[in-house]
Amino acid sequence: MSLTELNDFLSAEQIQTDKDILESYGRDWTRFWQANPSVVLFPRSTEEVQKIILWANKHSLKVVPSGGRTGLSGGAVAKDKEVVLSLDKLNQIENFNEIDKTVDCGAGVITEALQDFVKEKSYYFPVDFAARGSSQIGGNIATNAGGIKVIRYGNMREWVAGLEVVTGKGEVLNLNNGLIKNNTGYDFRHLFIGSEGTLGIITKTKIKFTTLPKEEQVLLLAVPSLREIMPIFKVFTKELPVTAFEMFTDKALKHVLHSTELSSPFPEDYSTYLVVEVENQNESIEEKIMGCFEKCMEEGWIMDGLVSQSPTQAKEFWTYREQISEALAFAPPHKNDISVNVSKIPDFIEKVDQIYQEKYPQFEVIWFGHIGDGNVHVNILKPKDMEMNDFLNEVHKVDDILFQEIKALGGSVSAEHGVGLVKKKPLNYTRSKEEIEIMKAMKQAFDPNLILNPGKVFDM
Repeated sequence: MSLTELNDFLSAEQIQTDKDILESYGRDWTRFWQANPSVVLFPRSTEEVQKIILWANKHSLKVVPSGGRTGLSGGAVAKDKEVVLSLDKLNQIENFNEIDKTVDCGAGVITEALQDFVKEKSYYFPVDFAARGSSQIGGNIATNAGGIKVIRYGNMREWVAGLEVVTGKGEVLNLNNGLIKNNTGYDFRHLFIGSEGTLGIITKTKIKFTTLPKEEQVLLLAVPSLREIMPIFKVFTKELPVTAFEMFTDKALKHVLHSTELSSPFPEDYSTYLVVEVENQNESIEEKIMGCFEKCMEEGWIMDGLVSQSPTQAKEFWTYREQISEALAFAPPHKNDISVNVSKIPDFIEKVDQIYQEKYPQFEVIWFGHIGDGNVHVNILKPKDMEMNDFLNEVHKVDDILFQEIKALGGSVSAEHGVGLVKKKPLNYTRSKEEIEIMKAMKQAFDPNLILNPGKVFDM
């Protein structure tokens, strides 16, 4: 492959073949494939992205878009000498508009940077998750990111007012232009949201923001079993402005305590823990919180609990939940990010976990997730004495059990992190044959030479 043509529109520093850079930009948080890209390119504008795509089409080269690479489905993996197109340099935040409540962002803007930018202006961008400090807005859109606030604010899709995209053909599309009402046929914006870089490369977006919430209070609750979660959820969401409702198990907590300097939050151990965040909208909210808490205690649904008395303590309560993924990284774990209807979560977890215990007692299984929107994360830890290939063979058998249960409940095999490479094979548990064929036709329309993110989502 000759890179000399790139010198016509990219500087030398925008064309990288250094081994460490190839390794870093050729993978995401999955560790089951060896990164093997041929080059990493760093465009600084939509025009440069377009020129790269036209160049790639001319030479029949495959291109993998790269954002913050925090995904867990292999969506940003370049393992077959592909060209990695990094969006890092498209990181401008501009055109803040207080009337429209929108701001223009390059695809490479870090999620937390956008949160901080609008917060400094007394506004709020609510899409939030543990990887906020390294994930990028373009990747958030490409995977329709969720996170901890979905129960109140929805997924990333709800906050995208407009998109600028370079298709696989090299065409630049400007979609919706921030309009609230635009009833002129197909809204292509929503095709690219969640498309994982298979249809086009998002270069710029017009993002919506909202008013700052009042200071939140966070409850850390100890629960005797999964059975009590839904009654608690019903009481709190009926009476209070709940912004997050998260769950983790005793096994997850033990790993967090082992990997951090945190102390156990309660004097006794319990099977299940909840983090509930409530917006402190008025003076009566504290009384309502205590009323809900006391009712659940009287019913035996809550065994113990803490209510944050300061922002610092609220942040500490969140640490027990948000440090789980990092605490499990040593294994490494086999992860599944799945969803079912909220009301079905306890029965689903209990049934699948019982099957795991009976058929695969050698595996430690860690459950946690966003109970408020039906999204849970299943982590199976690799035993120290098991080879990686043997582990993968076994956990894929375990996956079949999990996916069959998901299909029976009408759930999704990927709730947040997309399909990528990891969920490509089980896609048919969630999507029908007819749906997949339509998706392939869309791919052909936007990327006829099939150069974008090859092998991801489905095979062509």
